[in-house]
Amino acid sequence: MEYIKLATTGITTNKNGFGAIPIQRISDDAAIKLLQKAYNNGITFYDTARVYSDSEKKIGMALSGVRDRIFIATKTAAQDAENFWKDLETSLSMLKTGYVDIYQFHNPPVFPKPGDGSGLYEAILEAKALGKVRHIGITNHRLPIARAAMESGLYETIQYPVSYLSSQEELDFVAHCAERKIGVLAMKALAGGFITNSAAAYAFLAQYDNVLPIWGIQFENELDEFLSYQVSPPLLDEKMETAIMRDFAELSGDFCRGCGYCLPCPVNIEIPMAARMTKLLRRASVSVLLNEESKKMMDRINDCTDCGYCSENCPYSLDVPRLLRENLEDYKTFC
Repeated sequence: MEYIKLATTGITTNKNGFGAIPIQRISDDAAIKLLQKAYNNGITFYDTARVYSDSEKKIGMALSGVRDRIFIATKTAAQDAENFWKDLETSLSMLKTGYVDIYQFHNPPVFPKPGDGSGLYEAILEAKALGKVRHIGITNHRLPIARAAMESGLYETIQYPVSYLSSQEELDFVAHCAERKIGVLAMKALAGGFITNSAAAYAFLAQYDNVLPIWGIQFENELDEFLSYQVSPPLLDEKMETAIMRDFAELSGDFCRGCGYCLPCPVNIEIPMAARMTKLLRRASVSVLLNEESKKMMDRINDCTDCGYCSENCPYSLDVPRLLRENLEDYKTFC
């Protein structure tokens, strides 16, 4: 089993982090079974957030009995100190714990720092002094903010999208974090579902000593897939590198990662799905994507008013209305 030490945090865990966004979509019993199976097979790092509905509660229900043998990272999207404390206390209650191993500011538009007027960094320092937070982290989808947070020296971990579809600029960021002894939690390690070769995704990220992949896991077969890589780690051989280069050529550039920051859409277009529909169809011909419900979803693109909200809030600076229209026209060729 391969392990990673998250830089100055001292946290040592295997290279499978459990991303708990998807367990919102399953029952309590199913989530408890999944989380406990993960723990019983060596997974010790669990990433969640206050805004992930009941994700924290399910982790607390499943793993409070082994709290001293696992690491929990959660997040707050608070914009001020008052709501910071409300979020932290709620998270601790839901997780059934007295402390969080890594408490992260959740995709802020600017990174919190001492004296910025928000009181957020002062609050997290106080929480750390009280023993309620052990390490300070931040998440972001915007490379300039992630880079500025790295350069500030204020954060022990930075959670950022990293996969074999990452640009060279993004991979340079990972290397600079290593130089500064900052741990990187790799979200979107499967690029929002576009990467279907999980063995290649695992092998690619295993190259980086300071990167812990956070795999979003909802189903037992997904968990089993990543557990198998602990027993027999996939090698980044020539065949795998060829597959990675093929995916990179097909998918790099302007594509929607499905992060959802474009929502809500005022005319109820399901942007994260609609803006990447035809790429998904080409990578895996899924008949459900061609049913009547999906056709109606895609047809709602015709209601777009070009209000600009989606593009203004896209962390990847995509021309979202253009992507939607292109996907609609392409989708018609499948129907």
